[in-house]
Amino acid sequence: MSISVEVDRAMQDLLQHEDTDHDGLITVDDNGPKDFPLADYSDQRDTDFAVRGVYQLSNLLQELFLAQKRNLKTVTIKRSQLEESPGHRLVRLIKTSWWDNLTRRIDAEGIERAAPDPKMKDAPRIYIPPGAPEQFAYYSQVAKERPGMGLDVQWLPQGKMTADFIQGINHKPGILALDMGAPQLKVPADPKQLQGFPFIVPGGCFNELYNWDACFCALGMLDTHLHVVKGIVKNLIFEIKHYGKMLNANRSYYLGRAQPPFLTWLALKVFERTKHEPDALENLKSAILAARKEYHEWWTSIPRLDERSGLSRYRPIGKGSPPECRPIVFTHVFTPYAKKYGMNLKEVHDAYNDGKITEPDLDIFFDHDRAVRESGHDTSNRVEGVCADLATVDLNCLLYQIEDDICLVIEKYLGDRLVVPSEFTVTGEKADTIESSRVWCERRSKRKAAIDRYLWNDEKGMYFDYNTVTRQQSTAESATCFWPLWCGAADSRQAAQVVKRGIPRLECIGGLSSTSPETRGTVSASNPQKQWDYPYGWAPHQILAWDGLKRYEYHDEAGRLLYRWLHMMTRTFQDWNGTVCEKYDVTQLERSHEVEAEYGNQGRDFKYAPQEGFGWTNASYIYGTSLLGEDARAALAKSLSYEEFTEGGGKAHL
Repeated sequence: MSISVEVDRAMQDLLQHEDTDHDGLITVDDNGPKDFPLADYSDQRDTDFAVRGVYQLSNLLQELFLAQKRNLKTVTIKRSQLEESPGHRLVRLIKTSWWDNLTRRIDAEGIERAAPDPKMKDAPRIYIPPGAPEQFAYYSQVAKERPGMGLDVQWLPQGKMTADFIQGINHKPGILALDMGAPQLKVPADPKQLQGFPFIVPGGCFNELYNWDACFCALGMLDTHLHVVKGIVKNLIFEIKHYGKMLNANRSYYLGRAQPPFLTWLALKVFERTKHEPDALENLKSAILAARKEYHEWWTSIPRLDERSGLSRYRPIGKGSPPECRPIVFTHVFTPYAKKYGMNLKEVHDAYNDGKITEPDLDIFFDHDRAVRESGHDTSNRVEGVCADLATVDLNCLLYQIEDDICLVIEKYLGDRLVVPSEFTVTGEKADTIESSRVWCERRSKRKAAIDRYLWNDEKGMYFDYNTVTRQQSTAESATCFWPLWCGAADSRQAAQVVKRGIPRLECIGGLSSTSPETRGTVSASNPQKQWDYPYGWAPHQILAWDGLKRYEYHDEAGRLLYRWLHMMTRTFQDWNGTVCEKYDVTQLERSHEVEAEYGNQGRDFKYAPQEGFGWTNASYIYGTSLLGEDARAALAKSLSYEEFTEGGGKAHL
């Protein structure tokens, strides 16, 4: 059954009838009748029908709003559109709309969309690395031809970035150039022919290439947006070549900060999908060479390398507080100094960053805070105040994965012979150095031994971070304890212990919590709730736990955790007008999207219809549903809880 309606009138009547709290959404919080008569605009009463229940009403609101966006005066609404199961609808929206809405490109066509920074609200500015003169010419021409945009084109200096330089340009932040090419020309004769390679942004206030976000987003895009995934890999390689690392994100204030390195993991997934293409192996080789360069010059160099343990730490470059954060984020940090100097919070914050006051303890705090942000786990009591000294489980599992991946690629695909061209050489290395897989296998073995010695706790049956200064193992319990299973660094006995000890400490009704309640501690003014702590759960932790448990054949446990996460997402989507957000309170299902820690929750700030969801959360749904069997997907589509599904004889076995 279908019906033709006047878009504006129907939307106005629907909101007046059902949106009782006037927030532009129809949710379980509204107290309307939950029964809306939808009338045919031509007054053909035989086609009228009633729309009932929060979910169908919110679907109607979304369809009307999307018709408005297309400037339609009338639209045909099918009953099947409104009754589409939540699981099917969510997958469809992600694949056919949301990925496109989150895709960016930096070039003449895309820069007006990519350059704005909601965190800064500054004039559009782009920084060009010295090794890309063709891009400087290109963007200078764009600025000249479109003066109304006000694009400011700036060179970055030669040589390595210093903390002083990075802080010195914080007052004029800008986007950092990414890779460009001309698909039809190997050597473009005219800079105007350049085109940016596509990439994905997380969504919300994050309008740039966040690198571990992008790698997880890519996992959900391989089937439908492979061209974007290939662009992501190209852009990550460009960052390593020109900025020395895969940046936290491509903004100027992130020049001294990396993020968890997933490049080889993603490049191999792309290769598996594209190996029939003529340039597939060359693209994989470029990614391996770039990852090798970052591995040597960033992750395993001083000061990130702890020479005594052989493990690595997050230790970025920088000075002062992170400019992307509002002073209120550090209220608990700056309050004692505000009292000491007789200033308000903003005044003491600005005085510290301007060098007008010197406080060594603040310097130490922000050294650790930058490390927390480089880790991607910003913030958590697991790492706050200590991160720069921690050899974390997550980072060292990623380095183990890189060592394993490079060993595999050299041996299996490159004839056990990797030639390193000049553009990818590391300091002190000659061009065309030849490397075999053996050295990477040895590095992997050494790291496995160090992980076992310093990060494994046999008594507790879990992995823990290691403080390289105090030479003590941390007691913080985290979902990162599943990462050794994901990368294969655990033996079968260790994996069994993590399943036995780790899952009960972290499993909740909505999946895995980032940390345990004990790790978070009691929330207070001096210990505010942090977003990467209990009771919040995040997509990357879920995904790596699923894959790790599958790898060691804990299929039931993986399926249970996966189903819990997807059911929580489905229920939130159904009850809250299509909401998909950055993180969730995994301890409850009624309001799991309501996260007030730190900057709140991204993915909630919309009216009428969601346009993006949130990057890696979208991916977790696409990837997660692909792992489930038909019966589990059917139960999920009906929004059955894990208990309801299994009590009826169902099994979420991966």
